[in-house]
Amino acid sequence: MLVAAAVCPCPPLLVPEVATGAAPELDAARAACTDAVGLLAAARPDRLYVVGPADEGAHGVYPAGSTGSFAGFGVDLAVRLGDAPPPIADRPLPTSLAVGAWLLGRTAWAGAPVEGLGVDPGATPDVCAGVGRGLADAAGRVALLVLGDGSACRTVKAPGYLDERAAGFDAEAARALGAADAAALLALEPELAYELKAAGRAPWQVLAGAAENADLDGRLLFEDAPYGVGYFVAAWS
Repeated sequence: MLVAAAVCPCPPLLVPEVATGAAPELDAARAACTDAVGLLAAARPDRLYVVGPADEGAHGVYPAGSTGSFAGFGVDLAVRLGDAPPPIADRPLPTSLAVGAWLLGRTAWAGAPVEGLGVDPGATPDVCAGVGRGLADAAGRVALLVLGDGSACRTVKAPGYLDERAAGFDAEAARALGAADAAALLALEPELAYELKAAGRAPWQVLAGAAENADLDGRLLFEDAPYGVGYFVAAWS
């Protein structure tokens, strides 16, 4: 059963070593993420799943101890999912899960065993919800750390340029995340999310499936669109 969830954005720039001189611009987002992850520990879960979007070929399960790196962003920084030793067949974490592993390390996670799940950003809402239900049923007390960004089309300098639909999409996503409104998250349109480059849509819908019948309350801890990308931090408990 799902007992808690933290929702965080997953840009590599969240890692100060990657952001370098621009690091202070995301200090508020980092602080909110720290608070959200801290609430996960307070829920005393039996298992923590880190869920984030993954490119084709990187979908699927990443066992405890899986490692990742930010070398692709010019930074010699390695991370590990939890404190278990790396698995024998260790495939590198996708960027979203590497950011999640970094967040757990930043907060010195020492709670439940950790496992990662790379989600296909194009998965349908029904598929995502089914995955979430499976995670919720995997242990008596389950927590999720859900990584994902909103639209990348909020300004002309955004990665996806300006799209007038982006602000409305992000506003509804932020409202749903802040209210722990699983039905509203499942109603987010995959095609629109794809056009707006909102990679968080699928992981959020995994969360929605896991939260069915869990009766959780939500709080939106952070909402902004630096660099023209929607970033949200929420805590469900």
